[in-house]
Amino acid sequence: MDATYSKAVALAVPVFLALIALEFTVDRVKRTRYYHLADAINSLSCGVVSTGVRVFFGFLGIFFYEWVLLHWAPFHLPAKHWGTWVFAFVFYDLCYYWNHRWGHTVGLFWASHVVHHQSEEFNLTTALRQPGTGAFLSWIFYLPMALCGIPVGVMLLVGVVQLFYQFWPHTQLIGRLGFLDRWIQTPSNHRVHHAQNDIYLDKNYVGVFLIWDRLFGSFQEELDEEPCLYGIRGQLNSWNPVWANLHYYAAMAKDSWHAASWSDKVRVWFAPPGWRPADVAARFPKRPYDPRVDFVKFDPRRNVALSAYGLVQFVALIAANSQFLALLPKQAAPLNIAYFLFILGSLVCLGGVLENRREFLIAEAARLTATALIVLVSGAWFGGVRDPRVVAPVVAFQAVSLGWLWMAARAGAKSQTAVAAA
Repeated sequence: MDATYSKAVALAVPVFLALIALEFTVDRVKRTRYYHLADAINSLSCGVVSTGVRVFFGFLGIFFYEWVLLHWAPFHLPAKHWGTWVFAFVFYDLCYYWNHRWGHTVGLFWASHVVHHQSEEFNLTTALRQPGTGAFLSWIFYLPMALCGIPVGVMLLVGVVQLFYQFWPHTQLIGRLGFLDRWIQTPSNHRVHHAQNDIYLDKNYVGVFLIWDRLFGSFQEELDEEPCLYGIRGQLNSWNPVWANLHYYAAMAKDSWHAASWSDKVRVWFAPPGWRPADVAARFPKRPYDPRVDFVKFDPRRNVALSAYGLVQFVALIAANSQFLALLPKQAAPLNIAYFLFILGSLVCLGGVLENRREFLIAEAARLTATALIVLVSGAWFGGVRDPRVVAPVVAFQAVSLGWLWMAARAGAKSQTAVAAA
């Protein structure tokens, strides 16, 4: 498990949530309306999924990094020298640039990175909308650091610092910053990166230093006459964080399966995003992208009661995830896996509830009932907690939530019937 990352996340999450709350408050005071509840919950849910996957599979990158460092590096830089840290931070940013650029220009890597761009809003919750599959391949781009003899601990820490730096540019409340916009990643530069406008597409890949975009010809400044349109071309139309991570893989797999040529079956995975074999495109055509038609925000059947229910449940799951991260080094791996799967399944159900889909309302009711019964019968919660002062509130929360869900679902059904009749 990637202990460095999990510890850093555990420390940073309260700060991030406080800043999100501050931005949300300013957004409401200014009435800029940059927040949509279900979208924000979905972005944060994707962040929870990403963190969980990384703490379990982050060892892959560490293993290969250490192997290259041990067997192929011609020299080893001292971890205690300040120059090593400066060099590592700048070099990491260069490696990140190419990792990020491939994430936009190669189908297999876009399938992972697309998660970060799905939100049709642009706010601080978008920063935490990280891919759940990145731990499986992204480490490849940082192996040059191992060849240069940078210690693994240095690489991990500068990586965390660089990642956390990228939190603050995800906002629309900070305008142009003059001199800074020309040299480092800022909100203005990053708004361009997240936009799907033709002029902004696939620009501004850097994490920190804008020199890489300028050097490799991928810089584009934000233009007053071209307001940013956020999201992806081909809306996700779902609040399910697991489907958010898998939908583009599924689309490529489908195209690869139907392609007649074996070369096309392989090329699907490495061609630029959006490329399709000619025979597949002819058999299964897709309407060309048109921002006048496609840029319509996903807003399923609105139910205020279910939205409020979803917010409370998500806050509870954030608390559970914080406990999960704290328990990682203290409890056995099977229990850690079970806890993460519980959180993951809960987030999937919650996404379906926010979509007001009947099958997920049933699944959510089953989840609440099963959780209450298991905790009641076993008399324990994760982490080996058998204190009635902990178990009783958990059971009570599930019971109250079940009643709330039932009433919210009924209210939603009545409102839909009234709308249909009108």
